[in-house]
Amino acid sequence: MLTFIVINSILLAIALLLVIAEKFLVTYGECSVILNGDKTFNVMGGESVLAYLNQHKLFIPSACGGKATCGFCKLKVLSGGGNILPTEEVYVTKQESKEGYRLACQVKVKKDVNIYIPEYLLGAQEYESVASEIIQLTHDINILKLKILGDKKIKFLPGQYVQFKIPGTDEYRAYSVASSPDNTDYVELIIRLVPGGLCSTYVHKVLETGEKVIFTGPFGDFYLREETDTDIVAIGGGAGMAPIRSILYYLASRGMKRKFYYFFGARTAQDLFFTKELKEVEKEFPNFKYIPAIQDPEPKDNWEGEVGFVTQAAEKFLDKTSKKTAYLCGPPPMIDAAVTVLARKNIQPEDIHYDKF
Repeated sequence: MLTFIVINSILLAIALLLVIAEKFLVTYGECSVILNGDKTFNVMGGESVLAYLNQHKLFIPSACGGKATCGFCKLKVLSGGGNILPTEEVYVTKQESKEGYRLACQVKVKKDVNIYIPEYLLGAQEYESVASEIIQLTHDINILKLKILGDKKIKFLPGQYVQFKIPGTDEYRAYSVASSPDNTDYVELIIRLVPGGLCSTYVHKVLETGEKVIFTGPFGDFYLREETDTDIVAIGGGAGMAPIRSILYYLASRGMKRKFYYFFGARTAQDLFFTKELKEVEKEFPNFKYIPAIQDPEPKDNWEGEVGFVTQAAEKFLDKTSKKTAYLCGPPPMIDAAVTVLARKNIQPEDIHYDKF
């Protein structure tokens, strides 16, 4: 056992030395990063494609700071990227690999690299903002309002997300926007405290109003589909309220012409938030119905609403008649259960949109 530990330690030391040697001793000279065939950036080789994109203020999704742990920075490498790395294979399917898809954070520029990024991803920008409000909603959920500095405005689709840059690091964390796109000079983020979470701990324990924050965006293909006028079903819980709230207030500002059923799940009554706000929307717009469900109500709560999982409430209230479009936001088990319930209600897979976290 001791011999095994010694050998492992030696191998790790050698690997570390090789990384250091490559970073400081190996030079690749001037290289070109060619984007979509019409933009060329001349760079000194050695860094990742993601790093060079960021340097040129081109922001694509990347929540982990280039550590190949989120898989968001996927793009197509047309030439010059070398072979796919083991660190990428968790996120890039075999078919995608055949088509040239790679993780931008793992493609090191050693020679000219030709890449393709869909145009819709190139609209993201970097925003300097100030934390203008931090409000505690529950014991582990805060809402954070980021007021954009200067004259810059943000345009996004209801349901999309931005990436919060953690001060003092190169890492970002993705949070859905909870405010309406009609508000272009600020965004609101609903952030749950994750034990050991670098960003959520910073927001809950360190960040104070008046401090500056950098975020990038918008990102994401989870957003309201306006090409249809079908009824809307939204299912979620906790911080998953954020994109649904954005969609709700966007539709409310336009008269709420579509029926909207919102099923929100919580463990206890103390985990509910924005109840008064949502009930006010319900009063103003008869087309909107808010249906919270509590898993473990306590006697002191005098809870008279739905009891059980949020998907059970959806099963109870939804019919099979009218055509519906569904928006789901929450952890994978909840999403999977909701998809099963919605299928039984004759909602087609192409009409179910979700954001797992």
